[in-house]
Amino acid sequence: MGELISKNIQGVVDSILADYNHDGQREIDKLDIFNKPNKKVIVDIITKLLRIIYPGYIKDKTYRFYDIGNNLTVVIEDVAYNLCKQITIALKYKGMTQNVKIDNVEQRAEQATLTLLKTIPKIREYIETDIEAIYEGDPAAESKAEVIFSYPGLFAISVHRVAHILYKMQIPIIPRVMSEYAHGVTGIEINPGAEIGKYFMIDHGTGIVIGETTVIGEHVKLYQGVTLGALSLKDGRKLVHKKRHPTIEDHVTIYSGASIMGGDTVIGHDSVIGGNVFITKSVAPGTKVSVKNQELRFDEDKQAVKNVDENDETWFYII
Repeated sequence: MGELISKNIQGVVDSILADYNHDGQREIDKLDIFNKPNKKVIVDIITKLLRIIYPGYIKDKTYRFYDIGNNLTVVIEDVAYNLCKQITIALKYKGMTQNVKIDNVEQRAEQATLTLLKTIPKIREYIETDIEAIYEGDPAAESKAEVIFSYPGLFAISVHRVAHILYKMQIPIIPRVMSEYAHGVTGIEINPGAEIGKYFMIDHGTGIVIGETTVIGEHVKLYQGVTLGALSLKDGRKLVHKKRHPTIEDHVTIYSGASIMGGDTVIGHDSVIGGNVFITKSVAPGTKVSVKNQELRFDEDKQAVKNVDENDETWFYII
């Protein structure tokens, strides 16, 4: 260590330690790390749950086995133990930090763990339809195996299907950690509270945001940069538990860059929402929405090129 650092390091250490001394009034100063859920363990749990959902696609680097059934038994039991432990910690932490009484914490954690595990066949049923939707909707996909192995949209959807079950059981922290893990991996943010039907397709995906109270029907397609958000957050915490994100009905396609906002906004079934539109009011079923009089210009000669012809349906397909 250099002389300059050696002379000053103790003063730096003392100033940082002094900054922690706020009598626990600031969230950032809390040191009881062992009483909080463990993010690393939660990520490991979701990884193992995906292994259970896709047993033939996700390689097992931990266990050596001859029989897939025996292997899955070990993984399922491992998930059951660790998930129950993390749910117990999360419930106790919520009770402690929010000053609420949560009865029968251990029993509730066990019940939530069992409920999630029992729901896996239903989750796999939904994900199979998502795989079908992505494969049928993307001519670049050579096989369904390719979709499973490599498509970030399917990864984000798969994690969401798990996290949403825990969210519905009002398990704190853990569902959001799962969804934000998928967000970090894919660039796709799906709040665990969002309700999403079967045959859900996300193509490309980067920059998609789906808010907590969003409701999405079946056979819906989203492309990159789509936002399904709240119309206004100026009231902040007053909007907790209120419907503030849109409803997207069945067989709707939403192209890149579109923003659909507001809890009262409903996009009617069989509608097509073009790229880069901003919608804050409901759209009737079967409607095609576009940006009016879209115009392109070249910087080289400042001359406008031909306006987009809204009767030409090819403009919808921004891939």
